[in-house]
Amino acid sequence: MHDPLLSLEGISKGFPGVRALSDVHLDLRAGEVHAVVGENGAGKSTLMKLLAGIHQKDTGVIRVDGREVDIDSPKAAQDLGISIIHQEFSLMPDLTIAENIYIGREPRTGLGLLVDDRRLNRQTAELFIRLGIELDPRTKVADLLVAQQQVVEIAKALSFDARILIMDEPTAALTESETANLFRLIRGMRDEGTGVIYISHRLNELKEISDRITVLRDGEYVDTLPTADADLRHVIALMVGRNIPADAGPVRRTAEERPVVLEVRGLGSKGLLDDVGFDLREGEILGFAGLVGAGRTEVARILCGADRAERGTILVRGRPVKIRTPADAARLRIGYLSEDRKRFGLMLDQDVGFNILASSLSEHANPLGLVRDAEARRTAERYVESLRIRTPSIRTPVRSLSGGNQQKVILARWLAKDCDVLIFDEPTRGIDVGAKEEIYALLDQLAAEGKSIIMISSELPEVLRMAHRIAVMCEGRITGVLDATEADQRTVMDYATRAGAHGGIAT
Repeated sequence: MHDPLLSLEGISKGFPGVRALSDVHLDLRAGEVHAVVGENGAGKSTLMKLLAGIHQKDTGVIRVDGREVDIDSPKAAQDLGISIIHQEFSLMPDLTIAENIYIGREPRTGLGLLVDDRRLNRQTAELFIRLGIELDPRTKVADLLVAQQQVVEIAKALSFDARILIMDEPTAALTESETANLFRLIRGMRDEGTGVIYISHRLNELKEISDRITVLRDGEYVDTLPTADADLRHVIALMVGRNIPADAGPVRRTAEERPVVLEVRGLGSKGLLDDVGFDLREGEILGFAGLVGAGRTEVARILCGADRAERGTILVRGRPVKIRTPADAARLRIGYLSEDRKRFGLMLDQDVGFNILASSLSEHANPLGLVRDAEARRTAERYVESLRIRTPSIRTPVRSLSGGNQQKVILARWLAKDCDVLIFDEPTRGIDVGAKEEIYALLDQLAAEGKSIIMISSELPEVLRMAHRIAVMCEGRITGVLDATEADQRTVMDYATRAGAHGGIAT
């Protein structure tokens, strides 16, 4: 029997105050898609970073083609044919797509002193044709949407012709069609003998794309199952150490007639939004659905003061307001959780406590403006406990937390601010199934307490389950508003693909 393409035995890794991995083992065969699953903090991303040469193992053995190897740098990983698509983007926003993909490997001219831009762009265009990607190589990454940045990350990884490809949440920001295209690429690579390690919290994807599933929990190996024989409810139970329904089903609730908290009329901006209008009631969860690029995030960024509208009116409790900056939104008690938490949500060099209290420090200050440290610390610790944020302490740098726990820190910030209107843009992106249930329960609790919530999500089952009403967008317009009792996936997708067909106000 042939040696596995990759094998890991007894892998352990620790960080100050955290034991990330303990005696983990895994093997990957040539021409296999091997899924690795577990809750946030289970050690998945740490394990992948060891393989990518970003971290070095404390103990254990890594073998490639049966030969023991030492992966002490990203260059060493690349030389072994290992390439990784990170959960968090590593692109440089001021460079073009082509420059990002081939940085350090650019074709050159003029005795090797100058980058051959024409050849670089042609090379990238040829790669995109092979991968079925429709992007202009000359576009700056800063001008791309999150989903488009993810596509660039995928293309960059595939440009190395890797024998071992690691994908860490590759579909988190992709549409169904983009995901289908990615799966087509993965199957093609698998047929050519490439081994793929696939990490995803979207467990339904695993049945479609993976051959085996390995489960990690609390940094330890739990089990490996053939995907064809695996019951997803059993996989979930292995992940979280308790039974959670794989699909709790949609919650059908009729929104009560309550006071309108937020009104938007005729909102328009830079050709991205056209005559957007809706109402948000007290104690309501208003879901926003639509394909990537429909304008949902653009609406949210205007409401939180990150961008400005060219036209339109915003009213809070019947009073017209001007929201020019995030500080204006915060004063109006409007909080925003961005889909791109590292770029727009977190201060990565600050600790957990500071990030939680960043928007509410003034509320913990005495008349002289000095922060009451003990009171502030108790507030931060209370939210760490209530949201089950996995961190050694509130003094731990937030950058050292897993992606899901970083998301919870931002949630805690706006809860500490006690906002009346909460805008959650992809609130469960990168969150494991157990934590998702906690966040769903939290949103229901907040709505029951009278908070008004706008929830933007690309996962239709999530929107259908959580929302009282659903505003559907297409090409910068609201094309339909559905009550939860009349909405289903087919109806929502119908409105999401009908540009301008059902314009109106969400009332």
